Amino acid sequence: MAERDLISRFVAGLRTRDDRLLIGPGDDAAVVRAGAVAVTSTDTTVLGVHLPADDPHVTPDVVGHRALATALSDLAAMGVPAGEAYVALTLPTSWDDGHVIALVEAMERLAAATGTTIAGGDVSSGPALVVTVTVVGWADDEHALLRRDAARAGDRVGVTGQLGGSAAGLALLVDPRARTATLTPNVRAALLDRYLRPEPRLALGQRLLRLGAHAAIDLSDGVATDAGHVGRASGLRLRIDVDRLPRQLGVDAVAAAVGRDPAQLAAAGGEDFELLVTAPPERAGAIARAGVTWIGEVAEAAGDDAAPGVVLERDGRPLGWAGFEHRA
Repeated sequence: MAERDLISRFVAGLRTRDDRLLIGPGDDAAVVRAGAVAVTSTDTTVLGVHLPADDPHVTPDVVGHRALATALSDLAAMGVPAGEAYVALTLPTSWDDGHVIALVEAMERLAAATGTTIAGGDVSSGPALVVTVTVVGWADDEHALLRRDAARAGDRVGVTGQLGGSAAGLALLVDPRARTATLTPNVRAALLDRYLRPEPRLALGQRLLRLGAHAAIDLSDGVATDAGHVGRASGLRLRIDVDRLPRQLGVDAVAAAVGRDPAQLAAAGGEDFELLVTAPPERAGAIARAGVTWIGEVAEAAGDDAAPGVVLERDGRPLGWAGFEHRA
């Protein structure tokens, strides 16, 4: 199918979900009636880098869902609703029209579920599949945001949901030892789904902002890395008890099969796309009821052995676990 015809098929399946979009896909540029504050983020998915290239579980719809979900997760961490998304596709010659349509349809399904309007993009060809998504959310006020640099000494540190499921799901795909883990079919499927089809916590991020959380970050690289970003941005030190990290069902069995500490999968595995938040103690009860588990506290960073960042602890002793680092 020619590029023009392929784009026409894309556009035919897209829907506008807000009144901000004045001119959408099909023109040279989108025209949007702006809100008070635009919140933007860009995320890139490369097949063979961010997802295994030859695994039968990694279907075009998985790639499409995951590419949009990981971008929207950044808006969730800021506590804002999704607005528009712009999608740039680099398509390898091995992908036929059916593959491409399945990818875009999966993105549109997630867009519908999250109130996102896919407002434009670009299509080109290249040696590997690359999906770059730019998302825009809208806030009423520049101060009505969750930020990395807003943690305060004395805050509690918490996480939404359960952790380690994505790392365990990836292990089931790529590590033969993980496949020996004793798991029910439903638990195995849930772990795979956690890796392949993450769900951005958009509504929960907005609720945490309303409930008085101070700072937040989405857990793309793991608590061990992402909590450090909050600590350094805030000039403080996050102390986290790894045995208080909530673990998804099945993580312990997979960890045992691959010879790892299950708490390490939860702390350093990454790509759970939950939210890590800090909040004042007086808001702890209400925020816990919203779905947050408290795992530590924010402390002053004082002394040579207490630089801003994060320290993971067990029984009060620091651990040397590290999460994912880009280009490390």
